[in-house]
Amino acid sequence: MTHHLTLLTGASRGMGLAMAEQLLAPGSTLLCISRHANPALAQRATLCGATLEQWTLDLTDSVAAAQRLQLWLQNQAPAQFASATLINNAGLIPPIAPLSDSDPAELAQALRVGLETPLLLCGAFLNATQHWRIPRKVLNISSGLGRRAMASQSAYCAAKAGMDHFTRCMALDEAQSPHGARVCSLAPGVIDTDMQVQLRQADAARFPDRESFENLHLRGQLTSPAEAARRVLAYLARPDFGEQPVADVRG
Repeated sequence: MTHHLTLLTGASRGMGLAMAEQLLAPGSTLLCISRHANPALAQRATLCGATLEQWTLDLTDSVAAAQRLQLWLQNQAPAQFASATLINNAGLIPPIAPLSDSDPAELAQALRVGLETPLLLCGAFLNATQHWRIPRKVLNISSGLGRRAMASQSAYCAAKAGMDHFTRCMALDEAQSPHGARVCSLAPGVIDTDMQVQLRQADAARFPDRESFENLHLRGQLTSPAEAARRVLAYLARPDFGEQPVADVRG
């Protein structure tokens, strides 16, 4: 049986869109949760015989997103799927500045999208599928900045560090269940996305590391979204996925 169910946040652009395109396969079911729908993705799903749903949700409303996901999953028939996977990919960087100069509302928004919502979606997914007798996986897209500090990146670093650590906790929880999900918080490498443009265009006086990001771009050391998606999905498919709850795709 090859009818796999995948739930993916942040699928409207960048690596998220590339993952969505690569996940579409005959018989597969893909639920994308983003701020915007992608008509080209819907057309692609029709052509390849996949089932696609696109929810346009504001992921700063974490409780509503988690409740909707849990209800949707509870109304599914697990026997129709060979596996179920949640991929938390959505995230954002607030305006780059030292914490003392940052806007509280923008910091709160970044933490909700990057940490609170993934945590609640994981809880909803694991609860709604806990009795499903099929392989289940949770893949949280983290970052190297969750594992090393960087000036003017307090909210993003905190969100990714929190994601890494709550994934470790999830792994301990799921290990207690005979049918527990396999979970991993994975750093995908440095990817050529709009986020990189934001870093390169930051005020150097407020962002001391800007030059290092400029050099990555100038030296051609950024991975394309399509290649990054391929690597991430290949890691997800590995037989040892979840043995390390926090990992790096380059490891």
